[in-house]
Amino acid sequence: MSIIKKNELLTLTVTDMNNLGAGIAHTEDGIAVFITGAVTGDRVQAKIIKVAKSYLVARLEQIIVPSDKREENPACHAPASCGGCCYRNLKYEHELEIKRDYVKSVFRKAGLPDVEVENTRTTGQTTGYRNKAQYPVRQTKNGMKAGFFAAKTHDLIPADRCMLQPEIFSEIVAFTLDFATKNGVLAYDEETGKGILRHIYIREGKETGELMLCLVINADKLPKSELFAKEVMEKFPRIVSVMVNINKKNTNVILGDRFDCIGGRDYITDRLCGLEFQISAGSFYQVNHDAAEMLYGLAAERASLVGNEILADLYCGAGTIGLSMAKDAKMLVGIEIVPEAVECAKKNAEINGIENAHFFCGDASETGGLLANAKKNTWRLYPRRGCH
Repeated sequence: MSIIKKNELLTLTVTDMNNLGAGIAHTEDGIAVFITGAVTGDRVQAKIIKVAKSYLVARLEQIIVPSDKREENPACHAPASCGGCCYRNLKYEHELEIKRDYVKSVFRKAGLPDVEVENTRTTGQTTGYRNKAQYPVRQTKNGMKAGFFAAKTHDLIPADRCMLQPEIFSEIVAFTLDFATKNGVLAYDEETGKGILRHIYIREGKETGELMLCLVINADKLPKSELFAKEVMEKFPRIVSVMVNINKKNTNVILGDRFDCIGGRDYITDRLCGLEFQISAGSFYQVNHDAAEMLYGLAAERASLVGNEILADLYCGAGTIGLSMAKDAKMLVGIEIVPEAVECAKKNAEINGIENAHFFCGDASETGGLLANAKKNTWRLYPRRGCH
């Protein structure tokens, strides 16, 4: 068996890809080599950058013969170090095949090789579909920048435009950075713990067009918050909610526990599966609206409810999945650990006139305790209304 060393150049044929988007090749001795940026069918030259006991990691140096599965004109032109869009070098139809094969592999490893995995379903939309974005902010030698963290680091990759987000998101980010710079609001520094602006967080209601802008800050109050809210809502009339989230902890967690509304209202609305939903800053909401509708419709179809079932919606967030199916069940019981999301779920049931839905705040993994508590309270839980 030959000994392969770090920095050695190898010529390899890529035969597969993993779920992180790395191409997989094998040496003559059968050792797996993972190559970021390579796709199935490529013939490449790669430099070994990591030698482990059972595998190698390599950097793509040259594509000798490109695969017919390679995307010649990727929609995303961000640096590869961005760490997102891991399949951007792959044609979309092959990406769908890879995702299906990965699910089949998971079942196979779990001892269920006979499980039938259907073809990957898609809305066909590959850009601009995300309704939520969180941009870390850093002070650089070229001024304040926002973007995304490089893979496995907290090194900021400035991004003026992400092809997965609506274009207006980048315009709002640019306006926010400009306001902060002009008004002396410095970016947060992880090493020193100083500075104020940590993240810029934006949500969109796709069907309504409403936008929420939330600034995550390392302070009790955003300087000139009233002026900022006024100016950003005038510049972008679609913004109906301007929030501040307080996070003064030295943590990798983006959001703190406290939200303050500094402009408009503390929620946006959207329509999903024919229902209207209020979405607060802290509530979970599917980031791909159209895919969520497709998924929820399929779940309802497969559930085949006949009207006498108690439907359990675990980790229910703002209640969207369960509420979309509640009309076909005797009772809906939703469980969610985030109190704010529970209140939103209750409010969403009220907005849509759904009276057979009950939502509990708790950890859905602790089923025994939750069921005992639910039985004790005979499913009656509507103590407080509102999505706050």
